[in-house]
Amino acid sequence: MQKYADYIEQIEIDSLWSGTKHIVWNLDRSVNILSGVNGVGKSTIINKVVKGLSMGGEFPSHMLKGVHLKVSPQDARWIRFDVIRSFDRPLLRADMVSKLDASLATELDWQLFQLQRKYLDYQVNIGNRIIAVLQSGAADAAERAAEISNAKKLFQDTIDDLFKETGKTIIRTENEIRFRQMGESLLPYQLSSGEKQILCILLTVLVEDNKPYVLFMDEPEASLHFEWQQKLIDMVLKLNPHVQLIMTTHSPAVVMNGWSDKVTEVNDITV
Repeated sequence: MQKYADYIEQIEIDSLWSGTKHIVWNLDRSVNILSGVNGVGKSTIINKVVKGLSMGGEFPSHMLKGVHLKVSPQDARWIRFDVIRSFDRPLLRADMVSKLDASLATELDWQLFQLQRKYLDYQVNIGNRIIAVLQSGAADAAERAAEISNAKKLFQDTIDDLFKETGKTIIRTENEIRFRQMGESLLPYQLSSGEKQILCILLTVLVEDNKPYVLFMDEPEASLHFEWQQKLIDMVLKLNPHVQLIMTTHSPAVVMNGWSDKVTEVNDITV
């Protein structure tokens, strides 16, 4: 049976750049923010760890040479993880992707397309759990069934609140993510870059279904409104308190809501 880690305790990299930097980063269970000037190696640290994880999250045998992880519990050999990158660049193989959906034009569009599939699976899973609880005949079955849907409702309420100035609301009767604006139905790919970015982040958190996992984010603030940057960490942790955030940022706004003590400078973890 696969044993999954709850979180990463330490990242060690023997040689960040051709042996000139040795990195030892002891991590917080919940929030970890890596800071530093351009070119100091923030993204390189994140990329080396992510590249060393297999698609399924198995890590000791797949880690790149010179990259070591300590996890909790120590005997776990798998990690649930996701990666969020901020740059909404045109797709390199848009011709191939357009065969799946002609609306897909950028990398964020492709991420959202994949998340739509995960969102459908997530809804099936919680639907099955709700049915099982209701059929159990327990005295508190109705209350427990409602609790199963709490995260989905919180996600929908949060997105509606973020998008309220533009009048967009999630259509809650749809199986996939759709929006209504002034009577018109919108696909996620019709949103602005900032709206796509925050939707991508929060949908990624939601579909992990409240499990412990690691979310790597490389400068997620790039397209986000200042107020959304301030709320970002709080929104993620409220949606899933079991997530471990490992992120890079250049934005003071991201840490304004009491997260400044979670900031680590690259120079402070360089040996």
